[in-house]
Amino acid sequence: MFAMQPRTLGVLVAYAADVTLGDPRRGHPVAAFGRAAAALERLTYRDDRFAGAAHVALLIGFVTLLGALAQRSAGRFRLTAATALATWVSLGGTSLTRTGEAMAELIERGDVGAARLLLPSLCGRDPWALDRAGLTRAALESVAENTSDAEVAPLLWAAAGGVPGVLGYRAVNTLDSMIGYRSPRYARFGWAAARLDDAANYVGARVTAVLVVFCAPLVRGSPAGALRAWRRDAGRHPSPNAGVVEAAFAGALGVRLGGPTQYPHELEIRPTLGDGRQPAVSDLRRAVALSRLVQAGAVSVAALASYRRRP
Repeated sequence: MFAMQPRTLGVLVAYAADVTLGDPRRGHPVAAFGRAAAALERLTYRDDRFAGAAHVALLIGFVTLLGALAQRSAGRFRLTAATALATWVSLGGTSLTRTGEAMAELIERGDVGAARLLLPSLCGRDPWALDRAGLTRAALESVAENTSDAEVAPLLWAAAGGVPGVLGYRAVNTLDSMIGYRSPRYARFGWAAARLDDAANYVGARVTAVLVVFCAPLVRGSPAGALRAWRRDAGRHPSPNAGVVEAAFAGALGVRLGGPTQYPHELEIRPTLGDGRQPAVSDLRRAVALSRLVQAGAVSVAALASYRRRP
């Protein structure tokens, strides 16, 4: 027989809360963590890797300790509630798809200015360097990458590590988004955050790609194309995880991603992912639909992973 653990139930409740409510509207704990990290950086910043590693260790250690204390000696109901709350505040799948839909709507009606203002909600690229086609590609790539970072990976971490696991993951991912850049300021200080995020997302990215393969037909996509692009193109991407997910999305949707990518601190020439056409707004909408399907598949995987067999 199988018994549903409090952790499993907490993961399911958190996913349902994210689908119905989205992110907390006020006082989001992740935003509070970001402010605390920025304040600490004013004390810890040095232009070297050791200082960056110490900065990351202090913050992640504090968050995971809080998570462990919240989980310790909790009764069944309290453990379920703690897991659900920690996982819910760590998820961002519904906000991701809503923003992707809003980007598609703005681009479709030709409101490039408003789309540029919205793009920073998805990624850290320079929106003012992008035209309509560039905004479409940037939004689609961000929907793909963040399907893993904002939904699949936290669900898996919650299933595997409970409250400290999912909170620690969210802390790592947030720090990477703050300091994990190759800019002059963060090339050394942000090195530890970037490498730790690569490790934390390794499994999540590949589970995401597998789910893309299985879900592709539901958005008129190609499972074979997703597999082919993943195997052929992912390794050329500078990120060991984003390349996997973006290549799978590109192959599934029959589009071509990659190319010049302008960040505020530098211009990157990304490798080509997929061998289809340039993405159109309709492809961005399909990517949003595919993201939703992958997220639903991920919660099923996470729930099964945290189930246990009763003797």
